[in-house]
Amino acid sequence: MLDDLKIFITAANKHSLTAAAQHLEMTIATVSRRISALEQRLGCELLHRSTKGLTLTTMGESYYQECAEFIDALDQRISNLDHTLNSLKGDLKVLAPVNLGSGSLNVFWQEFVQRYPDIALNIELSNSLQDIRDTRADIALRSGNQPSSSLIQKKLGHIEPILVASPKATFLLPKTIEDLQTAPSIASHIFSDWLLINKQGDLHPLNKEHRHISNDMTITLNLAKAGAGIALMPMSMVISALETGELVRILPEWRGQNREIFLVWPYRRSLSARAKLLKDELTKFLHQQTWFHPSP
Repeated sequence: MLDDLKIFITAANKHSLTAAAQHLEMTIATVSRRISALEQRLGCELLHRSTKGLTLTTMGESYYQECAEFIDALDQRISNLDHTLNSLKGDLKVLAPVNLGSGSLNVFWQEFVQRYPDIALNIELSNSLQDIRDTRADIALRSGNQPSSSLIQKKLGHIEPILVASPKATFLLPKTIEDLQTAPSIASHIFSDWLLINKQGDLHPLNKEHRHISNDMTITLNLAKAGAGIALMPMSMVISALETGELVRILPEWRGQNREIFLVWPYRRSLSARAKLLKDELTKFLHQQTWFHPSP
């Protein structure tokens, strides 16, 4: 009905079915039919049709005065929304876990703002699961499947957690999975229960008391570099230290459970052009990283 009201308002403003049809990019027959259907629904005649053009009836004048301002305001809002959604200039709010959004993605954020200076990033990092709807974020980077059925989930791939330690550690580095039970270890809260998997698919749960524990994996990383113990950490966080020799991989035949990485956004919210761009650019960036295993 709103579309029919818009056609009626346009015809009244133009005083012509022909001019209204041209403005709305419709046929004259369609405009005439839609106005007639509106009149039938409202139970009154809205426009006098004559060879001299269109004039409002008394009831038409009442509906025009009541609806014209509303329809124009709605059109303007829709136009503004369309511009907001389709423009590459404006705000973009992103949620991400602390240990993934920073460190591993530092280069990505730098390249993104250099390439798209008109996009104003608002990045919120948190180790707690923030509701993307409550925070009014455009898109969120998540680790693991999201339970909410109101979210669209795009799996990007996974990151492997591996066992690492400092080559300068004063304790004996384990040579077998059994040795790992008694070796000093460091963990973050989210990686405190270790379930290890080997290349044959054998599982080895390792429930032990860690010497040091933290709610921040960056601290775990730094303690491991200091030789305080063995850590199970995502490859994305330790690859630089492995390349420089600050850390070495322990028991390379074993690894932790895959850390699956998703982009999510609400079903009922259209992705803006800026969010779509970030999705595509982030996917491309991750596919180029040696520590990331893209989804097929």
